[in-house]
Amino acid sequence: MTAPRQTVQTGGLRPAGQSAAASQQTGPRRALIVAHGQPSDPDPAEAALARLAAEVAARLPAGWQVDSATLAAPAALEAALARRGASLLIYPMFIADGWFTQVNLPARIRAAGIELAGWERKGSGAAGSGGSCREPDCRGPAGEAAETADAPPAAGPRARILPPFGLDDGILPLALQMLRAELARDGLRASDVRLIVAAHGSFKSPAPALVARRLGRAIMAELPFAELRTAFIDQTPRIADLAAGLAAPAYCLPFFAAAGGHVGQDLPAALAQAAFPGRILAPLGLADRAPDLIAAALLAGSGDSAA
Repeated sequence: MTAPRQTVQTGGLRPAGQSAAASQQTGPRRALIVAHGQPSDPDPAEAALARLAAEVAARLPAGWQVDSATLAAPAALEAALARRGASLLIYPMFIADGWFTQVNLPARIRAAGIELAGWERKGSGAAGSGGSCREPDCRGPAGEAAETADAPPAAGPRARILPPFGLDDGILPLALQMLRAELARDGLRASDVRLIVAAHGSFKSPAPALVARRLGRAIMAELPFAELRTAFIDQTPRIADLAAGLAAPAYCLPFFAAAGGHVGQDLPAALAQAAFPGRILAPLGLADRAPDLIAAALLAGSGDSAA
């Protein structure tokens, strides 16, 4: 059976650096974090996402509710949407915009009787910033654009889909913080280390690869490693091919939103095949400050949204 999802009432904490004034929001105070999940075994991913929701809730002001659901768990999203108020912010725990965030998720929200308010991609970041991307390819295939705020207001429940985790402006600082901590722990300089940014990729859309490559370039601009390679599980260049022959010391930074089968099985297997001499870091979605990033995005989205 699918693990029960939980709605978390916050305890009044704010993300680091969040002012008291910024915490006084008038928009939606209910959020739903949505991830892809694991179709073959949905329960662990559901439980992990519920834990993330609890961590995010602990960083938000009192009065917020944070729910969670994966798309892969049968009826999980629909059950979460049924526990709705007048308005809802939806946070996609995805790396890039694509079919799941721009087609599947909106269709299921509408099927639940919820109107999608203006959810055009705002504040996606300046050129050259971490995972952020204003280029059309970062948002998936043509024809999948989000509807805009010009849509007439709805009388019933409304939801707004925020930009996904991988396009947040905070992704680059999050990655840099993690890498600097690893370098300090190992007593190394970036110029001593080879870095692989490992991502999912896609043979259907250039968006995921584009986002990963932009993050890699942004990391190098701030923290010049001896060498950068960006490789993928689901497209070329493959991780096993690009990691081959890489000299130590080396890090592999998984640009994934969660620790599923790709991170736990496919990535280690590909690196073992390449005789990778370095260490695999935690995926960015499991970084210590990832809940702070999500909480800040919810606060900002609440301020922008019409309740």
